[in-house]
Amino acid sequence: MTAVRVVAVDDHPVFLRGLVACLEDAPDVEIAGLAADGEAALDVIAATDPDVVLLDLNLPRLDGIGVLERLRATGTDVPVLMLTMYEDERGLRAAFDAGARGYLLKGSEQAAILAALRTVVEGGVVVGKELADRLTSLLGGTSVPVGLRRVADLSERETEILSLIAAGRSNTEIVHELVVSANTVRNHITRIFAKLGVANRIEATARARELGL
Repeated sequence: MTAVRVVAVDDHPVFLRGLVACLEDAPDVEIAGLAADGEAALDVIAATDPDVVLLDLNLPRLDGIGVLERLRATGTDVPVLMLTMYEDERGLRAAFDAGARGYLLKGSEQAAILAALRTVVEGGVVVGKELADRLTSLLGGTSVPVGLRRVADLSERETEILSLIAAGRSNTEIVHELVVSANTVRNHITRIFAKLGVANRIEATARARELGL
């Protein structure tokens, strides 16, 4: 039996040690690498070419969503299973929008984590039982809030952030609402301004209204 090679990423040393112990208990799982922040995770993934990545959502330097976005932008199609404490639909939606194949809560049983790893490696989609009722709406094509559509050549996430800017939300409020890092929001806003040809939030808001947001 070929072992499933896993890269595990978490910034809490105690949790990461427990996760390693969980994985090492399985005869068909091999730990390919470990990382404690998003930037290190990208380096480890590139160096080890794992079968699957276990990824926390809240990480220093580059959060889990940022890691996912960078992987997909570079054409790295490794399956990613999020293992996080965020139980709300925003984190779930952000993860699947960015390309995650699974989403489990920290505290999930060992058997559930191992089964989820095998499922995503085989091409399936997994979500923890606590959030299972919310997955249907995401897979049903409602990952963008009702009434929000893509505009210009913005991505769905960029359209969502532009809509929040137009609604008067600050960067800090956007960070909390979308469950992403401040750096991720700043990067999105930079790309939004460049694509719309605007220089500041006032111009972006005016352009958003012109586009019907």
